[in-house]
Amino acid sequence: MAETVTAPQPASDDESLRGFLFALSAYLLWGMLPFFMKAVAHIPASEVVAHRVVWSVPIAGVVLLLLRRTADIRRALGSPRTLAMAALTATFIAVNWGVYVWAVGAGRAVETALGYYINPLVSIALAAIFLREKLSAMQVAAVGLAALAVVVLTVDAGGLPWVSLVLAFSFATYGFLRKTLPVGPSQGFFLEVLILSIPALGYIAWVQWTGEGHFRLSVPTDTWLLLACGPVTAVPLLFFAFGAKLLRYSTIGIMQYIAPTMIFLIAVFAFKEPFGGVRAVAFALIWSALVIYTWPMLRARFRQRRPMMAGSPSE
Repeated sequence: MAETVTAPQPASDDESLRGFLFALSAYLLWGMLPFFMKAVAHIPASEVVAHRVVWSVPIAGVVLLLLRRTADIRRALGSPRTLAMAALTATFIAVNWGVYVWAVGAGRAVETALGYYINPLVSIALAAIFLREKLSAMQVAAVGLAALAVVVLTVDAGGLPWVSLVLAFSFATYGFLRKTLPVGPSQGFFLEVLILSIPALGYIAWVQWTGEGHFRLSVPTDTWLLLACGPVTAVPLLFFAFGAKLLRYSTIGIMQYIAPTMIFLIAVFAFKEPFGGVRAVAFALIWSALVIYTWPMLRARFRQRRPMMAGSPSE
């Protein structure tokens, strides 16, 4: 999924529209991603993630060349501190990808949707714990409802909903740490996949040498699917990075529910995953939490637009 980026104030309606279209495209592509993950479900998740990393590198590199941002990468490669920070963020996003790929293939896409719904609420909790940010009463209520949903699922299943929790905490931690990386979003993504490509290439070489790899000419369908892992991974991330630069953070915050909603609908109606009464209660708690969390952003946007509309000249 996406990086957590604080977007600058948009300069014009035209830029806002372009930013909205970029972000919407990213979220729609992420929402459709379960179909691709089902297509590669017969391939081990570790191999899929390795190919996601390796084939993302040339795409991210071309984008940097087009944007003329290669100097940033040269400076980053010469900074041990930046490399260490990028290696840490890369580790968290790799964990997130691995669990997501495995979960969809294992018929647990509903749990992945829950994880990405919980993610913004985990981000709030991390900010309160590590940055000492004071939470509003509504934010506390939202986090509390999310925690209650986890308790409901834990009691029903006899164990923690680890897929949802790992996805939520790994991505929230990734976003939290990503803000400290002193490079832009597209440069940061290139740096992360470049670092991950070293173990990924080694792993791919090993599985190919042992005969267990799926990247072979004798099975062209698998080869094309693994090659597609690059654009499937890189394109929505880059779309999101460009969109986030042109949109208000509140707009991004509201739009982030598009992808998990699509994943949820696909899991229940296309993949026919079970969705019983207890899960319905848990999701109702999460959706209530998200309404509480999102309402202040919607109210703020409405208050900003009302003076603008009142001040515009009538035709």
